[in-house]
Amino acid sequence: MQTKLRVAVIGAGAFGGWTALYLLRRGAQVTLVDAWGPGNQRASSGGETRVIRGTYGSNQPYTKMAARAVQLWKEHEKRWSRQLLHQTGVLWMAAAGDDQFELGSLPMLRDAGMAYEELSIDDMARRWPQINLEGVRWGIYEPDGGFLEARAACEAVVEGFVAEGGEYKQTAVLAHDLELGIGDGISLEDGSRLVANQCVFACGPWMGKLFPETIGNTIRATKQDVFFFRTPAGDDRFSEAKLPVWADHRDQFMYGIPESLVQDNQRRGFKIADDSRGPEFDPTTGERMASAAGLKTVREYMGFRFPAMQDAPLLETRVCQYEDTPDHHFIIDRHPTADSVWLVGGGSGHGFKHGPALGEMLAGLVMEHKDADTLFRLKRFGAPENPMTS
Repeated sequence: MQTKLRVAVIGAGAFGGWTALYLLRRGAQVTLVDAWGPGNQRASSGGETRVIRGTYGSNQPYTKMAARAVQLWKEHEKRWSRQLLHQTGVLWMAAAGDDQFELGSLPMLRDAGMAYEELSIDDMARRWPQINLEGVRWGIYEPDGGFLEARAACEAVVEGFVAEGGEYKQTAVLAHDLELGIGDGISLEDGSRLVANQCVFACGPWMGKLFPETIGNTIRATKQDVFFFRTPAGDDRFSEAKLPVWADHRDQFMYGIPESLVQDNQRRGFKIADDSRGPEFDPTTGERMASAAGLKTVREYMGFRFPAMQDAPLLETRVCQYEDTPDHHFIIDRHPTADSVWLVGGGSGHGFKHGPALGEMLAGLVMEHKDADTLFRLKRFGAPENPMTS
């Protein structure tokens, strides 16, 4: 009787949770570990909502990954009998004179089989008169895009993983000599050791601390402020029934999610955020207070683009973090000197939506002893190549 491959997955966020689930389904014996729990407030996968879209510019793999992810999100909604994906559509507002990103996205959307519409200013004005379209030239509308319930999704994945026979531990990994490999096991904060044949580290903004030589500052955590505003009483123009998720890809990239019913039907308000990278941030000790300057920027923008929201009161703020790589591509690779260790991260502010597609892909790489695409490998940052890679 063949012994099952034992795999430890460290980190129960969008990358780690889905990877653990797909490894389990591929026949591995899997233990999933997270320090604070799936979708916790310190994690890059925390918070209520995340955007799902296929518009990504030209010459990239993410549009096809997003198309596969949409399929998998829908499959798991049926499997788990719960809504996680809200297909409100996504509207991309292309700036006058600076629309190469959007133009480059169109053939990628076609190739991936993702539905989209090219909209004129008149088209957008008729559909969404609540938007001031000054400075906008045209738009892309993705009807199958929208937003995901982030924290609820992370919890659902772990619940599904455990229900299918996986083992989940809520404890921290001790960062002792992980650069040397997993050897006789991984030391955990609860005093135990986790022994496995293979280990996948999907630890988001903590990757550099766990692997200071291999990752170090290659993944940079930044503070990202998110704001929620009250919509006008009795006015549903800014709800998910009347407004899609939107992105304004100009000099300063702003995006937002309409008021929605998530997390036990609690209305959190109109979500808006500046996608510009904030200051460096420690995800463990950082104070999660939005800046006054960030609020001022968002208020000014909101009053310009959504005039009826100009005097909307602020309901709440959140601080999450991006975990950026220098080129904004993910890291998916074996450790350069430890063939049994996989390093996965660098979501760079756009990773959450891809969770199921990435987990499915990575589980295949681990189980079939294959290499990741060169786009995701560490050697692009000057790291030595693992001798086991081709």
